[in-house]
Amino acid sequence: MRLRLQRRLRVLGPLLVLGCPLSAAAFCGFFVSGADAKLVNNASQVVLMRSGNRTVMTMSNNYKGPPEDFAMVVPVPVVLQKENVKVLPHDVFDHIDQLSAPRLVEYWEQDPCAPRYDEEKMARGGAVPVPRKAASAPAEEYGVKILAKFVVGEYQILILSAEESSGLEKWLRAHKYKIPSGAAEALAPYVRDQMKFFVAKVDIAKVQRDAQGLLVLSPLRFHFESNELRLPIRLGLLNAEAKQDLIVYVLSPSSRFEVANYRTVPIPTNLEVADEVRASFPGFYAELFDATISHYGGRAVVTEYAWDTGSCDPCPTPPLRPDELSTLGADVMGQREMARYGRFVLTRLHTRYDRQALSDDLIFRAAPALEGGREGVAETRTQPGGMNNFQARYIIRHYWSGPIKCQNPQWGIWGGPPGGAEPRPMAAQGLANAPRGKLALGKVVRSPLPALGIAGQKPPRRGK
Repeated sequence: MRLRLQRRLRVLGPLLVLGCPLSAAAFCGFFVSGADAKLVNNASQVVLMRSGNRTVMTMSNNYKGPPEDFAMVVPVPVVLQKENVKVLPHDVFDHIDQLSAPRLVEYWEQDPCAPRYDEEKMARGGAVPVPRKAASAPAEEYGVKILAKFVVGEYQILILSAEESSGLEKWLRAHKYKIPSGAAEALAPYVRDQMKFFVAKVDIAKVQRDAQGLLVLSPLRFHFESNELRLPIRLGLLNAEAKQDLIVYVLSPSSRFEVANYRTVPIPTNLEVADEVRASFPGFYAELFDATISHYGGRAVVTEYAWDTGSCDPCPTPPLRPDELSTLGADVMGQREMARYGRFVLTRLHTRYDRQALSDDLIFRAAPALEGGREGVAETRTQPGGMNNFQARYIIRHYWSGPIKCQNPQWGIWGGPPGGAEPRPMAAQGLANAPRGKLALGKVVRSPLPALGIAGQKPPRRGK
């Protein structure tokens, strides 16, 4: 019975990948295995759809470890039945990640002496909004009870209850699970709260392999009712080599979300950057993100995106389709709810943490609308707004260097390059493993950013 406990995975380079959902009270916990090799995880993505007390969670982790049969153990607030659990397509995170990722845009200053036919459009940098769309021994000897048992996709699933954490640890060990050090202590708070435990063993014979022969596990999705929206991150640190990188996408019919028990801060946005950032945009953003987290003592969660799922501006990829929202949980929110809302507010929250930085589970709450990162706004600060229009956006500007053939040139009109063919915005993805230490923020950030000690640079001289 070789098993492994695992959060959810996705293939990044030579990594095995599994998708594991969370519950409002359950972050994919830790991995256990029948093999002696250590199982480690350093990045997770979670989609959390929430309306009223209903929560739908889906999760993806990267994963390193031997390819034997393995399982994941996750605390959940209720006894899940087969109809509450489903497997999703392997690429379920690709689109939502690219849509909400920090973006790099590139604008060219237009001829300051040219006639102006559509100044409003050009002031937005030529970006065209996308139209909105509607969108062993018996378990009892250890105080452990098996409450449900079923198969979904390649997963053989047990739902357990436990009277004490040491009993649960002994039961797992008796069934050949290789438990990480400190598991009983980490499980104890969930046992005291009378949580249930979702154990999903993988049947390797049913798992697909990619072109390189690597195992690719299906993401799992759970839904349930829960008063509180909570992500138990403590268990995940049992499989961490160093810092954990966590991105949470919250989909809500009515509002953006923030973390209630830690400081939630917007990433600095609308920054002008040097041309060399284009060659290493994920690395640049990783440096900015790390500096922002460090500015708040490492104990912060960063808002990177808050926007209606029916539109984007500028768009690195088209908005989420109604069928994608259904896959991520709208299908169990109820027909009346979908008819009423049609689309959702997407919030992207990002943090990077270890045991010293974040020691408590994350608790989420609804938050006021947020604006920032739009073209035509000179300020780089973020402010509360009437609607959610916030994004992490960085700009390479090509200042006019041609001749000036008029007495009153109009500077600061931005659009596409001469001759057209405006490039699509670039999205920063794979941030957990983005190369760090390649760029110095003070040299490549041209906008003043006093909070991080960046003075900024003056625009170059324009014209001939």
